[in-house]
Amino acid sequence: MDEAFGRELESLVRKIERVPANKLSELVRTAELDPQLDLVGIDLKGSDFKEDDLAGYNLTGADLTGANLTGANLTGANLYRASLDDADLTGADLTGANLYRANLYRADLTGADLTGANLDGANLTGARLDRARLDGAKLYHARLYRARLFG
Repeated sequence: MDEAFGRELESLVRKIERVPANKLSELVRTAELDPQLDLVGIDLKGSDFKEDDLAGYNLTGADLTGANLTGANLTGANLYRASLDDADLTGADLTGANLYRANLYRADLTGADLTGANLDGANLTGARLDRARLDGAKLYHARLYRARLFG
């Protein structure tokens, strides 16, 4: 391995190790990842991204099963075919997000803002949508079996 490359890699690893575990946005910046390309299909099961700013991120096919996204900013995020089973999206901002064919089985979307979101074909079986904003959201062919929609 080239010596200069080795030093550069060690420096990057040290920077990444200092990033808080619950800040994907900071990790993306530190590691100089492209949020439009480098997170497609990523496995983030059980991750804690509470109140993180993930606006516009491309998380197509990402596995966010059981993730904590409470209060996260996912405005305009692409979550096409993402797995969000049992995820906590309480108070999350999903304005204009693409959740086409996303799996949100038993996800908690209490108080989430889904204004203008695309939920076509999404699986919302058993999801909690209490007090969620759904103004202009697309729900064609979405599965809402046993979903809670109070308030």
